[in-house]
Amino acid sequence: MLSVLVVCTGNICRSPAAQLVLDAALDDSVVVTSAGTRAVVGAPVAPPMARLVARRGLDPAAFAARDLTPDLVRAADVVLTMTRRHRADVLDLAPAALRRSFLFTELPAIAEAVGPGDGATTDAARLAAVVAAAPRARAVLDLARHAPDVEDPYGRSDEVYERVLGTIETQTDRLVAALRR
Repeated sequence: MLSVLVVCTGNICRSPAAQLVLDAALDDSVVVTSAGTRAVVGAPVAPPMARLVARRGLDPAAFAARDLTPDLVRAADVVLTMTRRHRADVLDLAPAALRRSFLFTELPAIAEAVGPGDGATTDAARLAAVVAAAPRARAVLDLARHAPDVEDPYGRSDEVYERVLGTIETQTDRLVAALRR
């Protein structure tokens, strides 16, 4: 099993949506969880996002927000953050996570550039191959400057929530397509 940790601020909008979308898209060799840098601990998915993910057949009912901790970062094989600030927070907690921490919008581009690795038969193996090849790809692609942050929809209109979930779905689709090509 390969573990993916998705990080945002409150762990009630972006990261739980990404957790649910990624978990549904990847095979059973990958476990996806999430946490927040300033989590609303114990809170459910924010109602606007909960409605949107439920419309897509994903069940947010069992979700409860939790704080990002050094142990969570150390235990994750891959850390995906919604913003550069979140990535910096992750690295403040666990500097050794540098090579396995990515912006949510960065990893799909890396996967597209490097491919899933020869002979990998599970999403975990494919994703591990992408992460192993990422340092070289990051240097060539200069994604640190070009991968956008995923905006925070909290307290904003339903249209913003829809746009953010659309971004999460698009990036997930790109990642899965690159892993399985």
